[in-house]
Amino acid sequence: MGQKVSPIILRIGYIKDWRSRWFADKKEFAFNVVEDSRIRTHIKKKFAHAAVAQVDIERVAAQVRIRIRSARPGVIIGRRGADIDRLKEDLAKITPKEVAIDIQEVKNPAIDANLIAQSVALQLQKRIAFRRAMKRAIEQAMGSGAQGIKITCAGRLGGKEMARRETHKQGKLPLQTFRADIDYGFAEAQTTYGTIGVKAWIYHGDAILDKKQEDLQEKPKL
Repeated sequence: MGQKVSPIILRIGYIKDWRSRWFADKKEFAFNVVEDSRIRTHIKKKFAHAAVAQVDIERVAAQVRIRIRSARPGVIIGRRGADIDRLKEDLAKITPKEVAIDIQEVKNPAIDANLIAQSVALQLQKRIAFRRAMKRAIEQAMGSGAQGIKITCAGRLGGKEMARRETHKQGKLPLQTFRADIDYGFAEAQTTYGTIGVKAWIYHGDAILDKKQEDLQEKPKL
């Protein structure tokens, strides 16, 4: 199942948390899901060159709290917060609720799966050889402290007639182990030959569990 399911989805409630945190009844649920998708799409399009790694959305009463993780927070904030105010005005057209934005800096972008996938996709768009882009990203990640990495590119690689898939891997990548902290990222490169999909998996090591959780796991079932 590690090959078929997103590593983040597989570990939610164990060592990972939801990207959208809110509760709604049946009438509002579908509306909120569509609204979250539109907010994320708008932020990623508007700040395509700001290296946005993750957008977390939390709804509290009549307020929508948005946490943006980026490797270049200055690009999002702008001069004296001008771009943040403009972003709030844009989001006000998407959601009628009050919007609060919090920006966090990604301290080590070389080991963030989403940023790695975006970087490889951007290089493919600039006509850099896909193998060189993948190997460079793997070397940077392993040199920055990652315990394992895998990158997959799929599409008309090198402009060939037949679409294919190529994977490069280095280090450990225990997809089946729930306590293994594995980050996953996906990006698309829009090239003249068509769309090329880029996936990245990063293994950061095993997550440190609470003592109660460890005791429950070690306790044999009767």
